[in-house]
Amino acid sequence: MFNKAILIPISDKRNFIFKYYINFNKSALKYAQCIRDLTCPAIEHFFLPLHPYPMKQLNNHRKIVLASQSPRRKQLLEDAGFSITVRATDVEESFPDHMPVREVPEYLAHKKALAAITNLSPDELIIASDCVVILEGVIYNKPADYHDAVSILKKLSGKMHEVITGVCIMDHQKTSLFSGVSKVFFAELSDEEIGYYIEKYQPYDKAGAYAIQEWIGLCKIKKIEGTYSNIMGLPMDLVYERLLEFLSEKSI
Repeated sequence: MFNKAILIPISDKRNFIFKYYINFNKSALKYAQCIRDLTCPAIEHFFLPLHPYPMKQLNNHRKIVLASQSPRRKQLLEDAGFSITVRATDVEESFPDHMPVREVPEYLAHKKALAAITNLSPDELIIASDCVVILEGVIYNKPADYHDAVSILKKLSGKMHEVITGVCIMDHQKTSLFSGVSKVFFAELSDEEIGYYIEKYQPYDKAGAYAIQEWIGLCKIKKIEGTYSNIMGLPMDLVYERLLEFLSEKSI
C-alpha cells in the first residue's frame, strides 16, 4: 500500500489529513485509523503515503512554459524534475511610483505572464517571475554599469537585506500569484573584494549586483533565513505546491 512512509503527528491537523485520505486513498484512511487507535492518545501518529502527483504525472499532464531567459530559473525547475520550454518575452520592468516595494515582484511577474499568454496553447501553463533585492525600504535592481555595481555592493556590505521573488503561474482560465521571502546577511566587503567579484563574475544581469551561487555566496554571506532557491531565482517549495494546486482543480 505504501511505497514510502513518513511518521507525522496528527493531533492538530486531523481535519486536513483525514480529508486528504478520503479524497485520495480510502484504504489508507482505514489503515491510519487502526494505527491511531492502537497508539497512546498523547502520541497520535500514522503513516502518510506518497503524494498522489509524482513528477512523471505532473510533466505528462501539462506543458510548462518558463517566461524567462534566466539560466538559473531554468536550472532550478529542471533540477526539481520539471520538463519545461523557455519562451521569454521582452517586458519593461517598470512599476507605479506609489507601489509598496514588497508588492513589486508579484506585479512584475504578473506583467511578464500577461505578455507571454497570447502564445499559450490550451495544454500549457506559464511560470513567470521577478526577483528584487530590498535594503532599508529601497529596491536595488540590476546594475547599469561597473560603478553602479560597486555602489550597490558597498550598500549591501555588512548588512541584512531581503530577497523577494514574485511568481505568477497562469493559464487561460486562472492565475496564481505568490512570493517567496528570504533574508540575506552579508559580511563586510572590502573594496578589493568588490572589485574582484565584479570583474570576474560580471553581475550586470542580477538584481542587487550579485548571485548567491557565485563567490559572494560562498565566501561573504554569513547566513540566510528562508530558502536558498528563492535567492537564486525561484521559491521552488512554493512553486511545486502551487503547481499541484493547478493539477488538482477540475478546470485543468
